[in-house]
Amino acid sequence: MPLLSATLDRVKPSPTIAMSNRAAELKARGRDIIALSAGEPDFDTPAHIRAAAIRAIETGKTRYTAVDGIAELKAAIVAKFARDNGLRYDPAQVSVGTGGKQVLYNALMATLNPGDEVIIPAPYWVSYPDMVLLAGGTPVIVPTRIEDGYRLTPEALEAAITPRTRWLLFNSPSNPTGAGYRWDDVTALTEVLLRHPQVWILTDDMYEHLAFDGFAFCTPAQVEPGLYDRTLTVNGVSKAYAMTGWRVGYAAGPEALIAGMRKLQSQSTSNPCSVSQWAAVAALDGPQEYLADNAALFQRRRDLVVGRLNAIPGIRCPVPEGAFYVYPDISGLVGRTSPGGRLIDTDEAFAMALLDEADVAVVFGAAFGLSPNFRISYATSDAELETACDRIAGFCAGLRC
Repeated sequence: MPLLSATLDRVKPSPTIAMSNRAAELKARGRDIIALSAGEPDFDTPAHIRAAAIRAIETGKTRYTAVDGIAELKAAIVAKFARDNGLRYDPAQVSVGTGGKQVLYNALMATLNPGDEVIIPAPYWVSYPDMVLLAGGTPVIVPTRIEDGYRLTPEALEAAITPRTRWLLFNSPSNPTGAGYRWDDVTALTEVLLRHPQVWILTDDMYEHLAFDGFAFCTPAQVEPGLYDRTLTVNGVSKAYAMTGWRVGYAAGPEALIAGMRKLQSQSTSNPCSVSQWAAVAALDGPQEYLADNAALFQRRRDLVVGRLNAIPGIRCPVPEGAFYVYPDISGLVGRTSPGGRLIDTDEAFAMALLDEADVAVVFGAAFGLSPNFRISYATSDAELETACDRIAGFCAGLRC
């Protein structure tokens, strides 16, 4: 057996991927599994984006590119930030990576030293703390409350900051809660950050275009120009443009940080896929009107799921402002026993029993750092969502004290 690095002891496999793999395995055995565990739109990449990729292949654009993105894609990203966020960047301030995850990882690897702290509001995307640990930093988890809409408060942020704090990792709309921070919410947080010049802001804006009920997305550097020089604004084409498998993420920020990320990427993966980059150009420069139609579709699904879950005794499900997730609280069900005889003493036990006994795959809340909850991705058909909610309701009705 090869000698494995001690670094691996600091991290764990992704629970969301593990649950998706478990659901796929059971489905392959013939089980009628409804998988609500993966954060992936259920519709195809738009035709004009696919056509741009085909053109790139047919015209020989299949060779190595610049390490952190072709000039055309950087120009499209610069235009996107100006158009959508009122932020002005030069191409030298832009980095393109193999998905948003790599961009976040590069930023942490390029900036963290042992003992540096990164504030992460919980619940969080499962990879955040592990990426910080891999980069040698210390994740500082700050729990949020359902009463606050799972949003970080300025008081909690202030209390978490120390002289060692290097970054605040900020995600809106959120994975896993769908919670969105409005302009006033972001202003309250940026006022705290202005008092602590050692703290930089690392945003994850991947769900920017999936916003509901008139929620107006905003990002910290847009809200507070005084933080422009210490903010890395991260985004990508995966969610809004249904391009999860194309693996293109990007960021804009201070040129020195971008240069450091480029250096790191040059010695790890080098450039993102050339064909995917040309597809991303078409996504960002092409028609944008259909994004609102997609958001309306997800809003209808959100309303379906929230309504059904809140009708189940013992479950509380806030109404999210964006993304395609709900994060219901199941504290009213903990301590009961499933129809199959499993004690529901944790949200992981709930999720496993739901999969084994009701054929619905969700992700347990402990994976996201806040319990007792579970996450549903409603990026699937209305019919599947109705059936899944029927099964969840039946499972919960069968729980006994």
